[in-house]
Amino acid sequence: MTYSRLGAVMPSEIRATVKLYFDGKIRRWYSRGDGKGVIFLVDAKTEDEARALMETLPLTKEQLMDHQYIPVGPLMPLRALMGGGQS
Repeated sequence: MTYSRLGAVMPSEIRATVKLYFDGKIRRWYSRGDGKGVIFLVDAKTEDEARALMETLPLTKEQLMDHQYIPVGPLMPLRALMGGGQS
């Protein structure tokens, strides 16, 4: 990846990312502690839905972004602490 290519795409990447946030598709985003990118918490029901969402971003379209998808959800063992499976 060249920094000139990255720099050329970043303005549209930022606008597209903020739009996804305002549309409720990106719930939160964080900068990685090691400085190697960001982490998006995406509102998607499936990994395929999350992939489709990320494929709309300019960095993905230009093949300048690596992805790793990790499904997350509620910490289910906490239900045991609620006693009797209460909601």
